[in-house]
Amino acid sequence: MRIAVPVSGGRLSPHFGHCEVFSLIDVDEKTRKLVKVDQVNAPPHEVGLLPRWLAERGVTVIIAGGMGGRAQALFAERGIAVVVGAPSETPEAVAAAYLGGTLATGQNVCDH
Repeated sequence: MRIAVPVSGGRLSPHFGHCEVFSLIDVDEKTRKLVKVDQVNAPPHEVGLLPRWLAERGVTVIIAGGMGGRAQALFAERGIAVVVGAPSETPEAVAAAYLGGTLATGQNVCDH
């Protein structure tokens, strides 16, 4: 499993498509523990680019603060699960909470 978290200023970015970097977090599926975290510079914001770009990097889950409906549909077409409404915490904390079943999500902060 590989989780992508959009990051700005070291924390989950509220605006998925406009983050500074993505934390790509590899997870041991048996133990559900974080194995490796890589920071990858985000590509330029272009409609439809991120689903392909993240799929090419093996991402299977995205945890975001907010994401538009069209983007969510494009990720679903690629078999990538999307969790929205996540709090602005460190990527490791967000991923660990997701894996532990304790990630408190709120409203999707994206309005488009």
